[in-house]
Amino acid sequence: MSTLSAGYRMPAEGERHQQTWMLWPQRPDNWRLGGKPAQAAFVQVARAIAEFEPVSVGVNADQYIQACHQLQHDNIRVLEISSDDAWVRDTGPTFVFDANQQLTGIDWRFNAWGGLQGGLYFPWQRDDEVARKLLQIEGCRRVRADDLVMEGGAFHVDGEGTLLTTEECLLNRNRNPHLSREQLEEKLGYYLGIERVIWLPQGVYADETDGHVDNFCCFVRPGEVLLAWCDDPEDPNFSRCRAAEAVLENSRDAAGRSFVIHRLPLPEPLYMTAEEAAGVDFAEGSQPRQAGDRLAGSYINFLLVNGGLILPGFACPQDQEAVAILSELFADRRVVQLPGREILLGGGNIHCITQQQPWVKNG
Repeated sequence: MSTLSAGYRMPAEGERHQQTWMLWPQRPDNWRLGGKPAQAAFVQVARAIAEFEPVSVGVNADQYIQACHQLQHDNIRVLEISSDDAWVRDTGPTFVFDANQQLTGIDWRFNAWGGLQGGLYFPWQRDDEVARKLLQIEGCRRVRADDLVMEGGAFHVDGEGTLLTTEECLLNRNRNPHLSREQLEEKLGYYLGIERVIWLPQGVYADETDGHVDNFCCFVRPGEVLLAWCDDPEDPNFSRCRAAEAVLENSRDAAGRSFVIHRLPLPEPLYMTAEEAAGVDFAEGSQPRQAGDRLAGSYINFLLVNGGLILPGFACPQDQEAVAILSELFADRRVVQLPGREILLGGGNIHCITQQQPWVKNG
């Protein structure tokens, strides 16, 4: 990779947080029944996180009073922030520290996961403004990455110079068709302080974000990764998991370490029901929701918080196995599993609807 760098460093998710950000779901062409079931699920997530660290939730003006009523908690603040949808992992800023250890927010260009070539809705201008608004609220320096379409769920970092991503997403022609793999690595190095990029071929099957890595593979700690796993040869995820494992087995991180790989079973195949699909409004230009759609369920889509780990569950046999594996790997954290299906119906899960803000000493 190029040595070009701005001196930024993105801390690992497991480092101490100042707070977690969320946005409020209400888009009726994505969330069924006007977003009411999803709102109840988001409230559960916000309240669970608030037991470990402060939570800030951005809400559109027309839902502000309703959200305040549902989110009443001493450790949750509700702010009027307009947005197109609730995926703050992808629309919010990526927080880094600069060379002087000052907190800085990278404001990526956002095109709704593909723009007019496979994107999930149009327009997306208010989503592209979310990062600026959050950073102004926090009085935090903003760096606009006008040269790069990127989403926070498209990468994971270990805090020591290594980044995980997928070719399926970052090399997709609907993001940055003018950039080569090497040029993308240079820009990731510049904005995030990355020295080594690990390119997994694909993410979870049927992931409408084009294979975000935060639904598929993450760091446990530097030199140690957790990979979604499928043992059914008839499942499309079977080959995807093995291809990723092969890459990881033949890669080293920025410090020259081989990876210790842990497998985390995927939930059994999940599908959208006719009742769930019928509750979603039709809109021109938005991703349709249809009965029988395969849902990209994954336990990898968890969030690390101060002293805890917030994990989705899907009311299936693999739920408890996931809790057991994560409780062992993150023995210093309390694992909290919450119902994840309503969030999954909208296209993501707990990691996708949250964005951590790192702790600043004396901040």
